[in-house]
Order: sequence, then C-alpha cells, then structure tokens
Amino acid sequence: MQTYRLWISTPDQPGLIYKISKSLLDEGFNIEENHEFVDKEGNLFLMRTEIVGEGAADILEQKLTTVLPEDSTIEVIPARKKNIVVLGTKEAHCLGDILIQHDSGELTADIQAVISNHQVLGELVQRFELPFHHVTHEGCTRQEHEAQVMDIIDSFSPDLIVLAKYMRVLTPAFVERYAGKILNIHHSFLPAFVGANPYKQAHQRGVKIIGATAHVVSDDLDEGPIIAQNVVHVDHSYTWQAMRQAGRHVEKVVLTKALELLLEDRVFVFGNKTVVF
Repeated sequence: MQTYRLWISTPDQPGLIYKISKSLLDEGFNIEENHEFVDKEGNLFLMRTEIVGEGAADILEQKLTTVLPEDSTIEVIPARKKNIVVLGTKEAHCLGDILIQHDSGELTADIQAVISNHQVLGELVQRFELPFHHVTHEGCTRQEHEAQVMDIIDSFSPDLIVLAKYMRVLTPAFVERYAGKILNIHHSFLPAFVGANPYKQAHQRGVKIIGATAHVVSDDLDEGPIIAQNVVHVDHSYTWQAMRQAGRHVEKVVLTKALELLLEDRVFVFGNKTVVF
C-alpha cells in the first residue's frame, strides 16, 4: 500500500467532489485525510487529500484529467521524506533548531548540505556530521558568488532550499532557477518593516508586538507568499537589542513550522497568497 498526497486546483463547479471521489474509488484508493477550500473571488477550488491504495498514481492522474475541467492542475505526490539544502550566514539560532530536529528524527527531511558565505557556522554543522560548504562572497560579484552556490545546490537536486537567516539578497536569476522552492524567514511581522534592521525600525516606531514571517521567496524583497507568522509582546522598556533577542525564538519556531508544512505538501501558492491545509 502506497500513500500519496493529491493536489487539485480547478475552476469551481458543482459535482467536483463526486467526480474526484468516484475516480479514487475506481482506481483503488481510499481517502485518509481531506481538506478543501473555495476562493470565491477567483472561482477556484483547491483540494489536498491524503490517499492510500495499490493503484497507479499516473493512471489516477490521467483519470482525473478526463473528468475535471481542462485548465485544472492535478498532482499525485508520493508521501516521502524530502531533501533540503540549508543556507545561512552567521546567526545560528534558526539553523541550530533545524539541525537538532533533523538529528532527533523529528524533521521529515534529509539535510543534504549547509552552505554559508562565512566560516562561522562550520563548526556547528560539523558537530552533526553534515556537509558544510563555505562559499565566500568576498572578491567576486554577486552573480559569480551565486553561480558557485548554485553549482553546489544543483549537485544535490534538493526538493527545497531553506534560508536560515541567509543575509544575502538573491538575484532574480537565482529566484527563477528555484522558483517556488525557496523558503525564507524574515525577522518582522510582514508586511511591516521590510528589509534590513527591522528590530531597529520596530523600536523607533514604538511597536508593542514584534514577530517573524516565513514566506516563499519571490523577486520582490520580503514580499513573497506568506506561509506562517507569529508574534511576541514587547513594551517601552525594550531596547532594539532586547527586541532582537526576544524575536529570535519566534523566528526559529515560525521557520520550522513553515518548513514542516512544505515537507508535508500542505501549502498551495496562488498569486501572491497561500492556502495552508
């Protein structure tokens, strides 16, 4: 028996559930978990279903193609561990949390490598006996640096790339190469305080909550589709450094949560929004 995750995105119309359920039954699959959402503004029906059976995934996909509207998107994804590559710079809290969960078997992914533009994270990564690649950005252009990073990433062909406080602005060419596969953690509650030094920005504005946002990377800095967010309360007594320290815990929790959702194929991206099942 094989477990699959069925993703369907299709124009909404009467009878969709019946057509999908009948196709699953006809091809020998049983539904174990099901979630649906209708975007009424866009007349879009979204469905994520965990199915188990001995049928063939490709035949099921062909069957669904024949019974659903022509412009439907249908994916039958095997439920398996995904491979990830993690990028970092100097800060260790997000990377360390991912490494610990990976080492304890709580993360449903295999970390293939960690890449950094500084050496400082190397010792931490090596404690977990994982490959560490230092690719300096000094003495080369942004494009030359990214070309070296992409060569390493491509040697692993990961399912996802995780930016664990990777403090480099990615070029459009990099984002396009791995479109929809890059997860970033931003240290503010977006859309507030985009860009550098958000804790200083928040302190200057006198905010009473600070947060973190995990999102899919797009060409627009810190404006990609949001997957997960959380906040912590602060007050007038906090310096921006104290805000940063309080925010670090939120950052790692939000990043790990978003990563788990992606690893379990629970995130639909459409336009600049997400539906999370």
